[in-house]
Amino acid sequence: MPKRPKILLVDDSLLVLKVIGQALEKDGFVCSKADNAEEALALLKNEVPDLILSDYQMPGTDGFAFRQSLMAVPEYKNIPFMFLTSVTDHDHMIAGMSLDAIDYIDKDTPIAFIISKINNFLNSIRERHEHTIRELSSAAMALNLYSVPQERPRIDGFEIDFWHKSFENYPGGDFIDVITINNRYTFIILGDVMGKKWGAWFFSFGYLSYIRAAVRLCVSEGDVSTKSIMQKINSVIYHDPVVSEVLSTLSLIMIDSMDEMLSYTGAGDLPLLYFSCAENRLDRISSSGLLLGVSKQGGYDEHLFTMQPGDQLIMITDGLIDKETSAGKKTDLNGFTNEIEAYLGKADSFAILKYDGFLNEKANEQIDDCSLIFIQKIPK
Repeated sequence: MPKRPKILLVDDSLLVLKVIGQALEKDGFVCSKADNAEEALALLKNEVPDLILSDYQMPGTDGFAFRQSLMAVPEYKNIPFMFLTSVTDHDHMIAGMSLDAIDYIDKDTPIAFIISKINNFLNSIRERHEHTIRELSSAAMALNLYSVPQERPRIDGFEIDFWHKSFENYPGGDFIDVITINNRYTFIILGDVMGKKWGAWFFSFGYLSYIRAAVRLCVSEGDVSTKSIMQKINSVIYHDPVVSEVLSTLSLIMIDSMDEMLSYTGAGDLPLLYFSCAENRLDRISSSGLLLGVSKQGGYDEHLFTMQPGDQLIMITDGLIDKETSAGKKTDLNGFTNEIEAYLGKADSFAILKYDGFLNEKANEQIDDCSLIFIQKIPK
């Protein structure tokens, strides 16, 4: 289901807030209301709308001063802004449009026409967004740039699959990789560069380059310890003045198919979720490692374990446990763990998660990229 566009309506008239707000809600918008600029700024701290519709004449901070205050804040200056006011003389309209407002609408304009203007603008934005995504995706494909695998890996004795949904369909900071060294060693990688959209996506390739190089270098030296590899990755990133400014989480798992052993090291990541088939129990495996690049040492540990037939291992990024609420952003790992447990322990657990709506439901709530890697030990 498409997300409903969010409008912030700012007006000191309670009647205008009620009438215009109801009309917007009826037309499918989510409408937040503020009767002064200060209240509007407070609302923006919790949620950034798709468009701001503001009066000019308001007590205290007027509409022009409100707009100027928004333009001074990087997070707010690019939010589309319309004036809706009864002050419509030529000089005021010119002054309003000079503040990069996209429109200056007379309050006497029929409500249906106001909503039509808003819809036309947001549809235009959406179409330009989709066109840009198509062009950039084509360029990435031409350059063979992917931050997630194009097909699921195959490892003897294991079922491995993954699911990924980028935020608002933009390539983002989550990255997944599988590095197969030989018939024995395979490394599974899940990371999340801080930030969203193209900036995070760009840096994800820098991280992937360091990770791939560190894995292959350590293995060539006879060291397959995920702790050693993570320390080497962190050391290189820590000394890179550009990449070290953009922090990232990382979950690194090594599968030794000969000894049927797994090794795990994490850097600021979420705990692994481990389902024991024999005990019918879901546990967490947590790492104490810091985000990549934060500290020269990193404090990394290593967890060694053997999966029994039917056991399942889940790796996730925080997009699956974060959501917006009326009180702001909420992180709920416990809630996610309780929900996903009902799907685990089955032969087709991943297919159920992927196709029966659980992951799609999480994606509909998302405020960030969402990624999940599923590993199951299968009988030989």
